[in-house]
Amino acid sequence: MSRPVAVKPKKLAAPARKPKPAGPSARKPRRKPPPAPPSDWRLLAAEAVGLGLAAVLATMVVLGYSASWLSGSGFFSSLLPFAGGVVALIVTAALLLVGWYQLRVPLARRLAQLPAGLALSLALGMLWFVFHDGYTPVFGHFRTLVGGKSEAERVTLAHQVYAAYRRHEIGGLQKLLQRADAYRSAIREAADAIGVDEYLLLGVAATESSFLPRDSHDGGKGLFQITAVPQFITRRTADLLDVTEPQVNDPRHNAYLAAATLKHYLEEMRGDLFLGLLAYNIGPRNGGLRFIMQQYGATDFVTMQPYLQTLPRDYPIRVLSYALAFKLWQRDGKLLAYEEGDNAVKIQQLGIPGF
Repeated sequence: MSRPVAVKPKKLAAPARKPKPAGPSARKPRRKPPPAPPSDWRLLAAEAVGLGLAAVLATMVVLGYSASWLSGSGFFSSLLPFAGGVVALIVTAALLLVGWYQLRVPLARRLAQLPAGLALSLALGMLWFVFHDGYTPVFGHFRTLVGGKSEAERVTLAHQVYAAYRRHEIGGLQKLLQRADAYRSAIREAADAIGVDEYLLLGVAATESSFLPRDSHDGGKGLFQITAVPQFITRRTADLLDVTEPQVNDPRHNAYLAAATLKHYLEEMRGDLFLGLLAYNIGPRNGGLRFIMQQYGATDFVTMQPYLQTLPRDYPIRVLSYALAFKLWQRDGKLLAYEEGDNAVKIQQLGIPGF
């Protein structure tokens, strides 16, 4: 008999695994970052002030450098590149603003004060750069760019004053400044009482008498060579001095009369320093400076200069060059030779008194 063949039982197939459902439900939900803490309005205000100040100063720097590099009237060499630079500046500012908005959220999560602190730090950095010595020429270019014709004229007149200071002989100028010491307190008192610049008043005295009070053949008297003073100024000065009549041979009274007269002419010329000094020098004769300007159609000192004789034309320049010397002497205790080293830049940074 044949043996029965054993039949191996078939293995049952394992049940098919159900496929995992595809789609977003299969993923574990991500944890959302915690929301930024609510901002304090004071921090937001500080942040806005810091960003605004930094943006304004940076714009002035960029435009000042651009005005320097691209100065000229050529369309392709100057005007078109400058206009393109302005567009690029606007686009860059917009991109930086977007970047700041994205950056400030994580900063605020770390520390609520970080965005405001960083913005104020940027502003302080820009302020340091602006007040740094190297920025002065850039600021000058920016003023010329914005001021246009009037600023260009102002710069031209300023350099006339610097040139007049340069022509002074240092030794003679130091002697004049030393002679002024006897009258400084009276002039300072008059300048404070009337409300004019002390250095400006010292410059007038230096130009008028070289601090050698005397009576001149043309009628000038005393320290400021006072001649014809309007009656209302004389009365006002007498009230300030608490006297019946100011005495022109008294240096203190003389200084008060000069300060009040100069203040009057500066106000008459609407604060224009050069025209005010010119009006002071011309006085009421020939109808005064205002009438002369109307007669010739002049509108400012630059357009008036060609019609003047040498003495009145140079008078404001001489006064301001002496005023600049007094300001230098007061600050440094010495006079700087304009053409030596970087003295010219230092003197220009100091600025012309009253200008």
